[in-house]
Order: sequence, then structure tokens, then C-alpha cells
Amino acid sequence: MEYQHLKSPKYKAYVYPGKNGRLLVRFSYSPEGVERIKTIPGRRWEPDIKCWSIPKKKEVLEKLTALFKVNQTEIDSVYPKSAPQPQTLQPQPVGLLEEMTKELRLRGYRAKTRKAYLGHVKRFVQYYGKTPRSLREIEARNYVYHLLEKGASHSYVNQCVSALKFLFHRVLKYQYPLENLPRPQKEHKLPTVLSQVEVLRLLNAVKNLKHQAIMLLTYSGGLRLGEVVRLKVEDIDLDRELIHIRQGKHRKDRYTMLSKFAQKAVQDYKCQYQPQTWLFPGAKPGRHLTERSVQKVFDRAYKKAKINKRVSVHTLRHSFATHLLEHGTDLRYIQELLGHKSPKTTQIYTRVTNRDIAKIQSPLDALMEGKKVGSE
Repeated sequence: MEYQHLKSPKYKAYVYPGKNGRLLVRFSYSPEGVERIKTIPGRRWEPDIKCWSIPKKKEVLEKLTALFKVNQTEIDSVYPKSAPQPQTLQPQPVGLLEEMTKELRLRGYRAKTRKAYLGHVKRFVQYYGKTPRSLREIEARNYVYHLLEKGASHSYVNQCVSALKFLFHRVLKYQYPLENLPRPQKEHKLPTVLSQVEVLRLLNAVKNLKHQAIMLLTYSGGLRLGEVVRLKVEDIDLDRELIHIRQGKHRKDRYTMLSKFAQKAVQDYKCQYQPQTWLFPGAKPGRHLTERSVQKVFDRAYKKAKINKRVSVHTLRHSFATHLLEHGTDLRYIQELLGHKSPKTTQIYTRVTNRDIAKIQSPLDALMEGKKVGSE
């Protein structure tokens, strides 16, 4: 058999019957696992169900078992000793997902949240390979434990719990949905913030007029990525020097500031590009620019600016709030500008500002200065 040089495989894989003479293969993601599956002839990634498939041939399955740990009972179900079983896909929650999509829309959930919830439910159902209505709280509990064991972040797992509770309560209509399923303790992480010098370097690294307007508006008003791409021409109030954010997070309208430099950049951009409806139209007619396009622009800029921090477009929003606080702006005004529901959310910036910390002298500096002043 080939692959005899490999050590005993440590990557566990699950095999299921598929369609059109193929087998479905699932395993926990790892770069080495992907490299292994790619050595199997005829393998194929199935984007619709997010798993790999291989030809249903014994020699291919032998190669798979040389590369991965595969349960013998799974192999027996694929190649039974008696009459072969019909080739069927795993039970897919098509009707259920449509029902859940409808319920999410009726309750006003935003597109991002709908996509995230549906993704969690799909993975939950596919993990067990059962019909959704046969799953209970014990399966949900074990699945959440499985995610934590894999190293998923607590925020990811909390969102999964919310999605499963919505499924069990709003869609499956269980009376007491997952009432005993605990949520992992929330992680308290501080946001990454750029200094004003770093922000200036980043903005100077952007040369395209349209991209400059996007970055300046984002930092000027502390906008979320989804807010800046959905701005319309009418949302820029040049006379009052305000940006009108329509239906931001939590379905809230708000106004935020428009700096003079951002105002000029937008005017120059509008003169050249002549946008009609969306301030930043995308490639598709009638659609706004995608969030991914803006993130790519930002990634190129911060690499060019040689900023050695893990940052994203949202970092400009964090930096906007922190810099306002460092310049003495009242926290209540910052909360309004950012559109936070609770002042507790805004208070996190008091933990990353250097306004007060900079006034404190390090004991090391005091020690070294004392040594320098004194004579030996």
C-alpha cells in the first residue's frame, strides 16, 4: 500500500455515502489535513455542503485510511458485506433552513446575523448527520463542548448558542429551549488602537481618490465598515458638516461628525466619479461597494505604511474613539457619535487611552534618573 512512510495518522476523518458514485469526507480543519486530502486522486471540494468528496472506490478508500483515522463501522456502512445500501446524502435541513430564514427575516434580523445563525445550524446538523427534529439539548451541549475543545473563541461559541436557541425555540417550537445549556464566560479583550502618527501614515499610503474618501470618512466619523459602504450621496451633509448614518447597528439612525479634510476628499471624489445613489457604488449596477473590497484597500495601505499591529478597518473606529477621549471629549458625546446603546460599551476606551497613564512616571525611569544624578 502507498503512504507506508507516513506515521500513524492523527487526523480523524468521517466518511458518509454520497451521490453519483462518490463518498463524503469530513475532518476538522488543519493545513496538514488539507494537504493530505489533496494527495488523493479524484478528490473534490463540495462548496454547497462544505466538505470533501472522493470517488467511491476501494483503492481510494484504502489511501484515505492510510492518511486519516477512519472508524471501521463507517467503512462497513460504505462497503457493507451484504447488499449495498442506496447512495444518499446526509440529511440536509433544507426545509428547516428556509423556515428559519423566514423567521429571522420576520423578526428583523440583519443579513449578517441571518447568515451567521444559518451557518451555525448547518454545521450543527451536519455534525450529527441526523434530521434536525431528532436532535435535543444533549446533542447541542455536546456540540458546544466540541467547539470549545477545538479552540473556538468564546464569542463564536456564544453566537452558536444563540443560533441553536433560536432554532429550538422559534423554529422547532420547543417549550424550554436549551435552558440548561450554559454560555462560556465572555472574553474581555481590549481593542487594538493606532496612534495618531500611525493613522496619518496609513492615510498617506492611500493614493486612489475614492479609497482616500472611504478611509477619511471612516476615521473622521468613527464609522463601522458596513456603515461606510452603505452611505448614500444624500447622507453627507456638507453645510452642517455631519454624516447621517441610516439604520446602523440595532436599527438606529444617528449623526456623526464630518471633518473638513474628509469633506474636501468627498467633494473631490464626487466631482471626478459623479456617484448617483450610493456614495461608493460597487462593480454591480445598483449595488454599493462590498465590505471585502474596502478591507482589501485597508490591508494594502497598512502593509505599505509598515504598521506592525494586527488591525482591520474597524481599528479606525477604535482609534477615532480613543483619540477623542485623549483630547478631552466627554464620554457621553463619544457614545452618541459611535451609536452605542450602553455607556458601558464606550467605557472600554478608557482602558486603552494613554491620557492619564502618560502622566505617571515609571519607577524604572525614576530609579535610573536618580542613579544618573547621584555620584558613585
